Amino acid sequence: MYYERKIDSSLKSHLTQKQVTVLTGLRRTGKTTIVKQLLSEIKSDNKIYIDLDRIDNKNIFSENNFDNIVFALSQRRLNFKEKVYIALDEIQTMPEISTIIKYLYDNYNIKFIATGSSSFYLKNLFSESLSGRKKIFELYPLDFGEYLTFKNVNYVQNNFLNSLFITSEYDRLKKYYFDYVEYGGMPEIALSNSTVNKKDLLNDILSSYINIDIKTLSDLETDRDIYNILKMLGTRVGNKLDYMKISKLCGLSRYKLMNYLDLFEKTYIIKRLPVISNKSDREISKAQKLYILDNGLANVLAELSSGAKFENAVFNQLFHKGNLSYYSLKTGKEIDFILDKKYAFEVKETPTESDIRKLINLSQKAKINTSRLIGKHPVPGFNNFIWAGNIR
Repeated sequence: MYYERKIDSSLKSHLTQKQVTVLTGLRRTGKTTIVKQLLSEIKSDNKIYIDLDRIDNKNIFSENNFDNIVFALSQRRLNFKEKVYIALDEIQTMPEISTIIKYLYDNYNIKFIATGSSSFYLKNLFSESLSGRKKIFELYPLDFGEYLTFKNVNYVQNNFLNSLFITSEYDRLKKYYFDYVEYGGMPEIALSNSTVNKKDLLNDILSSYINIDIKTLSDLETDRDIYNILKMLGTRVGNKLDYMKISKLCGLSRYKLMNYLDLFEKTYIIKRLPVISNKSDREISKAQKLYILDNGLANVLAELSSGAKFENAVFNQLFHKGNLSYYSLKTGKEIDFILDKKYAFEVKETPTESDIRKLINLSQKAKINTSRLIGKHPVPGFNNFIWAGNIR
């Protein structure tokens, strides 16, 4: 069974364009499943799916004469006198593939759909050779709405900013939201009903990321070095990054640490959140805050507090809604999230009237007119907050 993703409509729309459609993201976020579904919906038999993880498929594209590649594909019943659709999965396994795609793109009527696991690799690889010939789409773990879809749970897509807290909806969906906070939004995890299996899958996903994506792109000597750095970062979820302190703890120069953080960010495991830009306010500090781009992986990397897990989950929910930043004063007072420089959000597991007053006061200093609390649990007699399960 195929479960629809929110990125599907954009991908389907781009199929009508000549440009190469490139889908990238963290391993096992569902790229292969989506591409196979896209291919199945194309109303033409002149199409093929090719997994470049397979040696026999790699051999097709190992020809020095690129026209021989066309001949080899013709033997698989593709007609190059008409428009051809070719889906190439795991293109990062063949560094030379961009040159081949460019030649075939320029000389034949081919619509390429490609997937790869590393933004860092793909963006650098394709920047020159396929300039103007491709569009990159980024796939992330499921947001909470998609998670509900994978669980076959009906919900209404609404404007969460105006959503009301409804006890019956909270009771209906809270189990799913609490699971989402604990285990994240990797598709395999959403489809599993076993706690043991979920934990095993998460460890396997993290291991694959370290041993395949990161180990081949970094000069760290062992996977243990990579794992230790990631674990150290995991303990800092929701906190400002002190690069000098982390570099000392890791035994790395600040320059090397920054390179690794860039690598982790460009391969979809972490995200650094900037402070809101407001040059006229001299009180704002410049430190970035850190989040992990999947709650399940965050919980594998570190034993997070309940509050940190919840804040990381809300980050992942808001991350897809627009431009996200945070606000901070030198006094230590902060607003957790600022969306599109218009909306201020403070994350509280059990929000109270006192929390909303503090948020409004701080929002005024940040020159933000709209401020809302985001809560996980209801509080008797208080409903002036957005239940996090409504952000979907």
